[in-house]
Amino acid sequence: MQGEDLRLTGIQAALVAAVRTGVASDSRTFARRLGLAHALVLRELNALAEQGAIRIDGRDARTMRTRYSLAS
Repeated sequence: MQGEDLRLTGIQAALVAAVRTGVASDSRTFARRLGLAHALVLRELNALAEQGAIRIDGRDARTMRTRYSLAS
């Protein structure tokens, strides 16, 4: 993924790859599977959304679990 877009961080590239392959489409699942802090994943996910690479589909206000998909 980073080869396609050199601006992506490692975590951002992994987020895109995870949703493309169906490994994870929400932030909590992604964080748990990769052993990362959820707050770090949320920061990278929000940066991707600002770039237009992914679309935020919903957020759970209590847990901050964020569902996302690839932008069209």
